[in-house]
Amino acid sequence: MADPIIAQRTPYVMEVEPGKYYWCRCGLSKNQPFCDGSHERTEFTPMEAAITEKKQVAFCGCKHTGNPPFCDGTHSTL
Repeated sequence: MADPIIAQRTPYVMEVEPGKYYWCRCGLSKNQPFCDGSHERTEFTPMEAAITEKKQVAFCGCKHTGNPPFCDGTHSTL
């Protein structure tokens, strides 16, 4: 499997409402951290994140987290 593009070396910290979100795994989306379909020409697919309550989350921006779709600090070692 190819390596994803690093969209940014910090997480996307945001307040989200309950619902389904589709996290970009490839790093190509222009709507980071969410999928915009740019993966169509790659082997990557988006990851669904089901949020059950309004809260602040940190979506991974480097695309190398061990806890997708959330940041685990891996960006600090890249």
